[in-house]
Amino acid sequence: MLKSFEHVGMTVSNMDRAIRFYCELLGLTLHLRKKMDDGAELAFLDAGGGMLEIVAPANGAKPAMDVPDDTAGLRHLTFLYEDVDHTFARLEMAGVDIKERPRFAYNPEVLEKVAFVRDPDGIIIELAQRKT
Repeated sequence: MLKSFEHVGMTVSNMDRAIRFYCELLGLTLHLRKKMDDGAELAFLDAGGGMLEIVAPANGAKPAMDVPDDTAGLRHLTFLYEDVDHTFARLEMAGVDIKERPRFAYNPEVLEKVAFVRDPDGIIIELAQRKT
């Protein structure tokens, strides 16, 4: 029997930069950070309903590539916020790479408003807000 969603794992090029982005700007909480035997770093960030596992290889990593529409793969990570406009404005002021400004969601049965930004490695992050 399924208990809950646990985590998504991803690779980042710089652990300090990733933790600053996800914790300080997006509001996740650092749960665990450690160095692996091969020199890579591992961290688990608590998103409130599951974790984000990030791994920074010892020799860094290349920037992320968007998944083309006709290719299977993870398209973006979505985090739920009380106010997308407020969160987006704060991220924009911090100089975060903007992909799409706040708009009404195409799936109003699930979400009211969304916006899209990129993390420091180019991974697409969706900011989502449900109807109140």
